[in-house]
Amino acid sequence: MRIAVHVGALALAAVVLTPISANAVSVGATAAQPTPSPSVATSATTDDVYGLSTETIAYGAHKRQQMDVWWTPDGQQRPGVFLIHGGWWSSGDKRYMKEITRSYAELGYTVFNLNYRLSGDAAWPAQRTDALTAIATARKFADRWSFDPGNYVVVGFSAGGHIAAAVGTYGDGVSGLKGVVGLSPITSPLQAYADGDARKTTDLNKRRLRKAAIKLAGGCAPKGKCARVWASMEVAWHASRRDAPMLTIHSQDEFVPPSQGILLREMLAKVGVPVTVLTQPGINHSAPLYREPGVAERVQTWIAERIG
Repeated sequence: MRIAVHVGALALAAVVLTPISANAVSVGATAAQPTPSPSVATSATTDDVYGLSTETIAYGAHKRQQMDVWWTPDGQQRPGVFLIHGGWWSSGDKRYMKEITRSYAELGYTVFNLNYRLSGDAAWPAQRTDALTAIATARKFADRWSFDPGNYVVVGFSAGGHIAAAVGTYGDGVSGLKGVVGLSPITSPLQAYADGDARKTTDLNKRRLRKAAIKLAGGCAPKGKCARVWASMEVAWHASRRDAPMLTIHSQDEFVPPSQGILLREMLAKVGVPVTVLTQPGINHSAPLYREPGVAERVQTWIAERIG
């Protein structure tokens, strides 16, 4: 499995990539327009029990470019947690993350629960662009949500873990980003492509993930004219020494295997970026893995060590 990925990596390594300036973070990954002013999709509400305020903000023109914000309106600047849902890059929604969003808000963080354009809406790197634009919007209007723009982490689940990790290795470090957490993150779509070859596996989820990665790339395999976009999708290939540390968690026998995290750790170690890889017994993936006893607490402890 790892050998097949290495061969694919060598084939794509010949592609000459255009460097991306770290300064582009403030305006999104494609560095074209200024950060949009957020528009309120729902009016702010207050939770009488915990004193939390919530509202839904549009950070772009597309209907998927929205995020729910949960914060404590006490005038203090609080560390931030950005949450990115999974769903094969082609489905899923922030509403399924409400319970997790609330849990971090109750811990005292300002929490941003993101939707983003799906692969049926736009090919990669639209998803990374959306995450970066949402972060830039939150940082620009930090006072609105009692948010410390220089102190936050990004947490992603499955395909959302891929987007989160891609934010983590974007440019030469993203300003204010102190850590990235991935629950079953697909850090190497190339490995997923190799693992899902129908000639090599009967695992239907691995086959589905291969097809999902192809769709994310715009409908083509990692060769020829599509080599560049697949190279852009590989998280570790964009690592630099100022990137934030990462934590990945996988189940030992799930269809996004721990080898994804191990490969990321090996490659980021070359530029001095620490990656912690944890494994759990079983096959649970993404949110069900997060809900296993002790997993959420380990993630929360790791986050607290970095942003307080």
